[in-house]
Amino acid sequence: MICSMIAPALLATACAELPPQPVTAGVRLHHWTRTGPLRLRADKVVEDSRCPMNARCIHAGRAIVRVTIRDGRKPRSLDLTLGEPARVGGWTVTLVAVSPEKMAGQQRPPAPYRFAFQVSR
Repeated sequence: MICSMIAPALLATACAELPPQPVTAGVRLHHWTRTGPLRLRADKVVEDSRCPMNARCIHAGRAIVRVTIRDGRKPRSLDLTLGEPARVGGWTVTLVAVSPEKMAGQQRPPAPYRFAFQVSR
């Protein structure tokens, strides 16, 4: 009887989809990274209108990054907006982080951009 109660739970666990995995933090512009079956390269920051972290803004702004994605077929170019999932083949790709954070009144040049992506089914 115990086996009949445990077996369905084990089967449900085995069939459950794995949670999405973020790419190694710190993906730089023009460098390839792999996540699951996809290879991604951040090619260009199209827009970075994010509100500085030390300011109060009416509009949060957004960050858009042009990426090249390879999935074993022809490479594709795609603009990803921070926090907005995009479908690529059978996968969902999300730009989950852009650093450094913008700072109001910063006099020195900001550090080079770094990105994190998440890929899921």
